[in-house]
Amino acid sequence: MNGAHDLGGMHGLGPINPEPERDEPLFHAEWEKRALGLTLTAGWLGQWNIDVSRHARERQHPVTYLSNSYYENWLAGLETLLVEKGIVTPEELEKGMALTPAPDALTSKRAPASAVEAILSSGGPCDLPTDDPQDFQVGDRVRVIQFNPTGHTRAPRYVRGHIGTISDYHGSFILPDENSKGNKIGQHLYNVSFDGNILWGSGNDSTVHVDLWQSYLEKA
Repeated sequence: MNGAHDLGGMHGLGPINPEPERDEPLFHAEWEKRALGLTLTAGWLGQWNIDVSRHARERQHPVTYLSNSYYENWLAGLETLLVEKGIVTPEELEKGMALTPAPDALTSKRAPASAVEAILSSGGPCDLPTDDPQDFQVGDRVRVIQFNPTGHTRAPRYVRGHIGTISDYHGSFILPDENSKGNKIGQHLYNVSFDGNILWGSGNDSTVHVDLWQSYLEKA
């Protein structure tokens, strides 16, 4: 969706000074570890997928989203999902304690602490075959369609409407736009390269690579 989370190329926010990953701590405060743990643990309940979770964070008011830190946005998205899925009530969230017993279907979703490391390290594969024809090949010139979705998407605004070149083909993977609605659909995924001068204006002699699903693209 279009929102405060999609900031690439937006005006008025000033320069970005990212911390080099080699110098940045994994967590900036102890509570961030708990925020990550809570999010992963709640995901184990099986009530949503990663794209539903992302969309819950994106649906915050733009001022709130930009005011929050990274893990504050994670917590806000988790709280939204816990209430929407009926796992906790707004009153329980406010009080910070359970007021009614959890449903049996949720309490049965458990894993021993000894199994957590193996579960997390195994990850969750997101490749998914499709019967749709592969429309593009490496070297093809393509244009990202100009669209303004109200739901979740992985097509950033700054490449929409611009022409790029297919530089790699990854195979068929779950389409996030549909996955966020609970529809698991496989679609061809490409890496597309863009001239930085086209995206950001003259004087930006760089190449930007973006992974884009087939439905985001059309022949240039």
